[in-house]
Amino acid sequence: MPRPTHPALIALGAVGAVGAAAAVWGIGIERYLFTVRHATAAALPPGSRPLRILHVSDAHLAPWQHRKQRWLASLAALRPDLVVNTGDNMGHRDGLIGVRASFAPFAGVPGVFVHGSNDVFAPTPRNPLKYFMGPSSVRREEERLDTDAMDAFLSDELGWTSLNNAAATLDVGGRRIDLFGVSDAHRDWDELDTLPDALQTLGTHPADVPLLGVTHAPYQRVLNAFTGLGADTILGGHTHGGQVCIPGVGAIVANCDIPVKQAKGLSTWSYEGRTVPLNVSAGCGHSIYAPVRFACRPEATLLTLVAQA
Repeated sequence: MPRPTHPALIALGAVGAVGAAAAVWGIGIERYLFTVRHATAAALPPGSRPLRILHVSDAHLAPWQHRKQRWLASLAALRPDLVVNTGDNMGHRDGLIGVRASFAPFAGVPGVFVHGSNDVFAPTPRNPLKYFMGPSSVRREEERLDTDAMDAFLSDELGWTSLNNAAATLDVGGRRIDLFGVSDAHRDWDELDTLPDALQTLGTHPADVPLLGVTHAPYQRVLNAFTGLGADTILGGHTHGGQVCIPGVGAIVANCDIPVKQAKGLSTWSYEGRTVPLNVSAGCGHSIYAPVRFACRPEATLLTLVAQA
């Protein structure tokens, strides 16, 4: 007569089976389930017509990722008024191939961009468990990417404007939009003290002109500074929405000091008596060394800003 299986072994086997199923889902299925998240925020001056913003982030493109490239290119059919790209476009030394394939259909659509670190340096293998101990550290030996070539494509061929520690005025469908932004705060590339002067170069900011703040990494110092400078809406990325989340709970890490509950989606940020909408994109990619998403689908956001009551 066979011996009965010990309950502990049964439990261990069940845990192993669940873990294996989760890995298959996260690695083989969910990371390809690209989705458009629709959100609406009342952030424009009274009487303004809606502004449709396509917010893309953290594509981490490698040349062989054709499904992701086709999906990003298909988003041009949404016909946004403005594209905001919050960085980490390249995920490989030849990532520009994927960037071109993904964004070429947006040529002529008004857009802005800022850099994440993976627009400057190629990704490196990391122990994913270290993300649970706080924001990731900087590696000393990193391969430089051709950032200038990427910027030339985004600026010269698509017509998008760099907001890396800069401010700009755009004509979006016949109306003025003012914007400002910083480079990757996760690498301390943000130069917040330069923004007041950059904004002054735009001239008088009329009350009926929206002012948008754009950052790759939504660190609290950046969000506070943007709110204090009068941003009507803030857009960021970097967090991957937690990338591996707990169903029904959400993100457990953000890779920066933003509250974890705000690591993905539309929320608000308050500072010195002002409260503004904050959209943090979960992004549509991942490092080639961590090809998984769980309970956190890859996304772009179609954010519609409407007039305040």
